[in-house]
Amino acid sequence: MKRIYYILIILAIANINICSKDIIVRPGGSIKSVVESSEAGDRVIVKEGFYKEYEIVINKSIELIGEGNPTIDGISKGEIIVIRADSVTVKGFYVNNSGFSGMRDYAAIRVENSRYCTISANKLVNNYFGIYLAGCNDCTVIYNEAMSNAISESSSGNGIHLWKCSNISILNNTITGHRDGIYFEFVTSSLVQNNSTFRNIRYGLHFMFSNGCDYENNVFTENGAGVAVMYTKNVKMINNRFENNWGANSYGLLLKDISDSFIYRNTFAGNTAGVYSEGVTRLNIVNNNFTANGYALKILGNCTDDTIKNNNFAGNTFDVTTNSSRNSNFFAGNYWDKYKGYDLDKDGTGDVSYRPVNLFSKIVEETPESVFLLRSFIVDLLDAAEKVVPVFIPETLIDDEPSMERVD
Repeated sequence: MKRIYYILIILAIANINICSKDIIVRPGGSIKSVVESSEAGDRVIVKEGFYKEYEIVINKSIELIGEGNPTIDGISKGEIIVIRADSVTVKGFYVNNSGFSGMRDYAAIRVENSRYCTISANKLVNNYFGIYLAGCNDCTVIYNEAMSNAISESSSGNGIHLWKCSNISILNNTITGHRDGIYFEFVTSSLVQNNSTFRNIRYGLHFMFSNGCDYENNVFTENGAGVAVMYTKNVKMINNRFENNWGANSYGLLLKDISDSFIYRNTFAGNTAGVYSEGVTRLNIVNNNFTANGYALKILGNCTDDTIKNNNFAGNTFDVTTNSSRNSNFFAGNYWDKYKGYDLDKDGTGDVSYRPVNLFSKIVEETPESVFLLRSFIVDLLDAAEKVVPVFIPETLIDDEPSMERVD
């Protein structure tokens, strides 16, 4: 009986392979009609050309492949491609001009309640949302470009948007001109790697309530407010670049109410604030470079049990600032270009502890207009007096093992 059972399975698989076929769509044809008439396992191959279509619904496991980058223009009517099946591939299209609605999140490509789907090598132009995944698992979004011309947060959507998803890989995508480049909400165990998000209205990357995710080797530059990580735990951010996110309320990286996370070997350069940290606990900030920021680290008093270790601080206006006279975090082994100590035993560690918070940074926080005194002699005098007898800055916010040279 078992032999018969296995033979039947093999015959069924063979039958599926025999029945699957390639279907060609040429200019003048209808992608939507061909998709509707296709069967599971088919490949729908769309030839180079221009197709005015929207609400192309894929509800079976097929491949939709563009040859020569055909354009699907949604003529601003609504969704363009909607996937409601497992194991679907959409690859090689220009997908332009989705609809806009204050009530619905219209997207160029939407994937709903699906698994094992791949969205690859598409170019998405002038859409409300670019790629939108909702209730999906084990999907991959790779080598796509999403470009829009967002004017305000209220009238624009996100480049890549995930809601209530798990095990998603967001790889090698480029996003610009949207509200947020990449947005995660209620997403778990997912990877964001080798993406570039720049000149987006709000955040290059924005994620909330998204635990156990990794963010590696991405570039976030010239976004309205940098990157935001909120209400999340067990996040790893490794080898990313946060650059030139500049403005009155802008940060390289905003951390709010996160815990048990790891920030390692990132570069923060040319930001208003490299890292702004509020309500954060058990965070490890290790081996990062903070260069030419207004503030390298802003750590509020409600941050506890964080470790700031083996980082490089160079060329920042202020290295560390806080709103509290107490410190519940650990600093050690960091390189500070403002450190004036000495190393008599030549072990690479300064013999004198370093206090990275200076009095003038607290004055500027309370009275921003005072920044015009930044290079004056009186500021140096105030800071020197405060370091001798700390009154206003946290006495325990101190690096007892400052590195004499940059840390690799």
